[in-house]
Amino acid sequence: MTVTLAIDNGLAVPIEFALQQNYPKPFNPSTQIQYALPTDANVTIAIYDLVGRQIRTLVNQQVTAGYHSTLWNATNNMGSPVSAGVYIYTITANDFRDVKKMILLK
Repeated sequence: MTVTLAIDNGLAVPIEFALQQNYPKPFNPSTQIQYALPTDANVTIAIYDLVGRQIRTLVNQQVTAGYHSTLWNATNNMGSPVSAGVYIYTITANDFRDVKKMILLK
């Protein structure tokens, strides 16, 4: 993977929006999702099951430009553990959208 950076006030800032593959893959009991923002953005990161039901919202706020990560502990919005299986995660940041899949093993 190649990462391109710009320097803004001495800090590395990504050139483009990006959503990385979760790590570890597959995972149990938790996984990290990293993302890059070249500008401040209103960011939403959500987890869905394969039926399309939203399981969890991990991020839903204004986030500053830079490199960020969030952790999912395989629970739903109510705090209950979810079943093993394939899940979809999405990012929306301003006009940028991306989707990736991840596998939870139990």
